[in-house]
Amino acid sequence: MAVTQTTNVPVRQSAVSPTLVLLAGWLVPGLGHVLVKKPIRAALLFVSIVSMFFLGMMMHGKVYSATNGDVLDLLGFVGQMGSPLLYVIAHAASLGGQALTDTVSDYGSKFAVVAGLLNVMAAVDAQSLANGRKEGL
Repeated sequence: MAVTQTTNVPVRQSAVSPTLVLLAGWLVPGLGHVLVKKPIRAALLFVSIVSMFFLGMMMHGKVYSATNGDVLDLLGFVGQMGSPLLYVIAHAASLGGQALTDTVSDYGSKFAVVAGLLNVMAAVDAQSLANGRKEGL
């Protein structure tokens, strides 16, 4: 019978709570990476996510809301809420279009949704860096 040996690899955790890093990165694009001391990655994420969201708004993309009964609008709302600060700013400033009128506004809506989903991925990446599951470059 073969004997397998296990070795424990030490995990480097950040001084900041991984949950706090996740929430901060979700609320403000790139803030989670700032907390785990990855400022260049944080700046790149902030610029790309914010510019993608507001390019979508400049193309008159729709700012979705959860109050409409349509399932596709609800999915768009969930995607845009992946970056809640940008969503609140766009909603408060009445940016974007109210209805999809042409192809460009449809692309704008998709830009905003993808920016929110990219922000969720960035926040989870920052959490993985904070709890030591991922080694930073």
